Amino acid sequence: MSKKLLFPTSVIGSMPRPAFVRDLIADDAPYSEDEYKRLMGDAIRYVVALQESAGIDVITDGEWWRKSYIGVIAELAHGFELSLNPADGRPWTIVVDKLSPKTPGFIANEVAFLKQFTSKPIKATLPAPALLGERMWDPVLSAKAYPTREAFIRDCVPILRRELELLRDEGVSIVQIDDPHLCLFVDDAVREKYDDPTKASDFAVDMDNDVVDGIDNVKTAVHLCRRAGARARGEAQHSGGYDPILRQLGRLKVNHVTMEFTTPGAGDMAVFKELPEHMEVGLGCVSCQPGQVDSPEVIVERVEMALKYLAPERITLNPDCGFAPGSAAEVSIDEVYVKLKNEVEAARRLREKYA
Repeated sequence: MSKKLLFPTSVIGSMPRPAFVRDLIADDAPYSEDEYKRLMGDAIRYVVALQESAGIDVITDGEWWRKSYIGVIAELAHGFELSLNPADGRPWTIVVDKLSPKTPGFIANEVAFLKQFTSKPIKATLPAPALLGERMWDPVLSAKAYPTREAFIRDCVPILRRELELLRDEGVSIVQIDDPHLCLFVDDAVREKYDDPTKASDFAVDMDNDVVDGIDNVKTAVHLCRRAGARARGEAQHSGGYDPILRQLGRLKVNHVTMEFTTPGAGDMAVFKELPEHMEVGLGCVSCQPGQVDSPEVIVERVEMALKYLAPERITLNPDCGFAPGSAAEVSIDEVYVKLKNEVEAARRLREKYA
């Protein structure tokens, strides 16, 4: 039996979209469906080649088929309407009707395509149910279908669970549930907005668990995000150590959690001592801040801080967050390539030292 690879390297999910990819997914793009699929397929080959050239161990397609990591739910289910958010004028997908299956296997098909170009382990991502409730339910526009946010969230679970089953059947190595909503409860200012923040964060965990519970033969993960990637578009940051949600993290029925630790205010890595021993940690040890390129030495130093509390076998190296904060964000893919090479070099040094 082959020995488990120490300090595997990964990305969170999204990769920067070069200008030509942003043009491909633009609403006014002049391409037929066949042309779009051909050109985007070539783009996916490129982003796989970039990751493999950097030496990354666990590959994604950069989420380039998707305009939104949240909005992908509208590919899986009927019941949504594309509108504009009155707060900022951005496209806003909201639920207006009862959910029903639309294209089960949409994300599994992304993996089937990706498998043509890599023999490495593949990660696929799903949005968390409670996150969808926060972003896609409106008390006025959604009320006819779902009088409460919680009712909508519960109806998202079977849609996401079915996709997880299809991803497992497709042979994906890891399915990651992106749950920045849960991680917001580390921030006292956010907690103050809820009548009962503990109940709200428990509900988010319950919904994640309902998606993954009892599904075997695939590694499951939850990505905890402080919106680090949002810095490329000037959105709010959320600070605070992980202590307020440690009990919730201990209840997650997943194999792996990703946690950010390059940003100020992320707290003490001693929280790792409180995690269940079976749980692996995707250590956010590479900044996704545009313009900030961490050296291999800095990345190694961060990992060695985590090694005070975690066995080497439990640590995966990854950036804090995704590299593409929104489909239109301009983030240098060449800069990201350097960051990934430095991540891989850090892993090589760590393996040499701790093997």
